[in-house]
Amino acid sequence: MNGIDWDRVGNDLDAFGCAVLPALLDAGQCAAYAAGYADDARFRSRVVMERHGFGRGEYRYYAYPLPDGLAALRTALYPPLARIANRWQGALGLPERYPDAHADYLARCHAAGQLRPTPLLLQYGPGDYNCLHQDLYGDFVFPLQVAVLLSRPGFDFAGGEFVLTEQRPRMQSRVEVVPLGQGDAVVFPVHTRPVNGTRGIYRVNMRHGVSRIRGGRRHTLGIIFHDAA
Repeated sequence: MNGIDWDRVGNDLDAFGCAVLPALLDAGQCAAYAAGYADDARFRSRVVMERHGFGRGEYRYYAYPLPDGLAALRTALYPPLARIANRWQGALGLPERYPDAHADYLARCHAAGQLRPTPLLLQYGPGDYNCLHQDLYGDFVFPLQVAVLLSRPGFDFAGGEFVLTEQRPRMQSRVEVVPLGQGDAVVFPVHTRPVNGTRGIYRVNMRHGVSRIRGGRRHTLGIIFHDAA
């Protein structure tokens, strides 16, 4: 965490709509999270994507209390991301500002009835994929989230690229494919982001997903900073 260049992260988010945090987790941490998928006690629910038209594969939402390492990671990532989010709010002329501490933001969520934790663990096998979507769970939405690749591309799985689309007004959509190694994380918008155009700053709509797994098994840790209703 101490080695992250947050100025570079902010600049990449402004320019491309995403930013990579290299080696956020080491190989041992990645393996431990992935192995924990089978531990029912860690989770509050399981979603099979195909049943809901979300794609193929499945994911599980963690229950409170979160595992210590995950709780610490969520708490540590939030403040620098809140600074970027507040800068974006100002650029878009929006009045809401996000507090410095994640606990204070969660208090807002919980007061509005958004009480369920949203960090999740995703599991894909051959032929699985995740349709383009947004992780919106209530009125309170923190505008940035993080996904950490836990598996080794080219060893544990093939295919399964992280995909981000940007729907620009009166223009064709732009696609960003983000290459990740094991332990790398990608920061990206939950819903919208500001873009500087010829007539000033405007808002674009963002969606994310995962392309088809061509072989093996892929695990991802998702860190969302707002809780769910």
